[in-house]
Amino acid sequence: MKIFSTAILFISFIIGAKAHQDNDSTSVDLGEVIIMENRIGIPFNKISRNISVISRKEIETTPARSIQEVLSFTPGVDVRQRGVSGVQANIGIRGGSFEQTLMLLNGIKLSDPQTGHHMMNIPVPLQSIQRIEVLKGPGSRIFGQNAYAGAINIITTLPETKSLQIQGFGGDFGMRGGHIISSLPIGNYRQTLSVSHDASDGHQYNSDFKVTNIFYESGIEFNDKHEFNTMIGFTDREFGANGFYTDAFPDQWESVQTLLSSISHTFDHNNLYIQTRAYWRRNIDEFRLRRNEPEFFTNNHISDVVALEINSAYTSDWGTTGFGVEGRQESIDSNNLGQRSRDFLGVFAEHRIELGEKTDIRAGLYSNYYSEYGWRHFPGAEIGFQLNNSNRLYGNFGISYRIPSYTELYYEDASNTSTPNLSPEEATNYEFGWKLSKSRLKAEVVFFHRYTQNLIDYTRLPSDQSPNPNRWTPGNVSEVTFNGIETAIKYAVNIGGTNAKLQEVSLSYNYINAGLVQQEGVQSRFALNSLRNQFIAGIQAEFLQRAEFTLKSRYIERIALDPYFLLDARIDYNRLKTFGLFVEVSNITNTDYIEAGFVQMPGRWVKAGFSLNLF
Repeated sequence: MKIFSTAILFISFIIGAKAHQDNDSTSVDLGEVIIMENRIGIPFNKISRNISVISRKEIETTPARSIQEVLSFTPGVDVRQRGVSGVQANIGIRGGSFEQTLMLLNGIKLSDPQTGHHMMNIPVPLQSIQRIEVLKGPGSRIFGQNAYAGAINIITTLPETKSLQIQGFGGDFGMRGGHIISSLPIGNYRQTLSVSHDASDGHQYNSDFKVTNIFYESGIEFNDKHEFNTMIGFTDREFGANGFYTDAFPDQWESVQTLLSSISHTFDHNNLYIQTRAYWRRNIDEFRLRRNEPEFFTNNHISDVVALEINSAYTSDWGTTGFGVEGRQESIDSNNLGQRSRDFLGVFAEHRIELGEKTDIRAGLYSNYYSEYGWRHFPGAEIGFQLNNSNRLYGNFGISYRIPSYTELYYEDASNTSTPNLSPEEATNYEFGWKLSKSRLKAEVVFFHRYTQNLIDYTRLPSDQSPNPNRWTPGNVSEVTFNGIETAIKYAVNIGGTNAKLQEVSLSYNYINAGLVQQEGVQSRFALNSLRNQFIAGIQAEFLQRAEFTLKSRYIERIALDPYFLLDARIDYNRLKTFGLFVEVSNITNTDYIEAGFVQMPGRWVKAGFSLNLF
């Protein structure tokens, strides 16, 4: 609690100092960002829940080579990587597991019926992303059952001008890679094509990887009412998986290919907005316990998700009403999990109304039919009160729900067994918060509560042998209560002159208390490893109006695991010019740590590269 007290004192000091500062016209106004959430578009500063928006500049200047690494600097988000540069990572929000987080790409759900380990198989190069929206807390009322603890929406854009960007880099552990991103609009037809490749020889035995992404997006406006968009992406990942899932087989190996395609039509006229879209996602996964002996043990899985959605909103004198329907089929063909399929039907409606100039209320209901579990209903409501132009109070309530993955239900190997009769997870969520938003200062304090029933976790009996010969078994934990507090502040300092200027400082602290009572003498794979304390700090500076310096630090403590501290830095030279250079240093303190599984993360490592911005 000393850390929490220090964070509150720091926030109070900055807020007090801000009262005597002038406005900075160069700072970004997040109030101009519209959070769509698939139906009702709401300005960021009118949202009555905790949402973090990662801007394009932050993505470019953060010391990171993947979406996963960028998210690791987001308050309240727990990124647990197996390897580096986005090979595979689990994303948790507010103490939730990777199965309880929904990933989206331009509003399209990337859930995988096989396992949440595949949710970050996103076929978009990091440099093609315009911004990332992180919704913390229950998202089932908005997105359906997978958004149990939160949702992350990755947003790309279609430029209206021609451009060509080339980047290449290299570094320690035989790291090399690069990307090419081109935009070639033709009249009203806009299109982008992105290709990226990252590879490494690995930082330890059997940790090499190759990751290739290809992404094409297009859109055409027929008139001011109708717009068609298409999107197709492919990612190919091959990696040594030493320690990814068990420490009993150091020669594990995996190869994953993911294809995503979609087509959508948008009608937007006067007070009516309707978007219809269809998408298909295929994931092909080959896993071997012994890399060079596929005959010893190999799993082959092919999963498909086909969906059709209609999202709409209508604005009247009584407020804005959102409504729609979606249908989805998930199927898998696996030599381990079998041939299985399940169907979903979702119907949703919500309404947002403003009461006077200070109060707004938003409430809705999402009802899902599952072929295996029948109808389930997710109500939710939000209320916001604008104290003045800068201060906002808000509260919300929501029901969360998640059905088990096919891996939890049926997967078995030498280290894991299955439980076909698992019950779905359910949770009741509350959130109360305060936001401060001024031209140079953004701050937020949030308290949340999540009461979970039937939490799914893997457990096993301990053993004196190493590695442990007992198998992990999924099961339902009866009741778990999560209480947490989140604090975050970002201040555009702008101190200094043309030779050196401190531009921005940021600080966040998050604390989670998980009231989980685990059976004595039983080991937990996920539930007892959730986030407890998270402290993130960062600064941005500029030198000679050409060089940008970013320093990020993290202190992470998880339940029943040793805490660790990480320090990362990046220098960009001529980032927005025709020719630029950059250098990144990760884990400057050479910390010895593990984030997920049994994977020992690398010590200090350096990457450097160049960029060309043409046209």
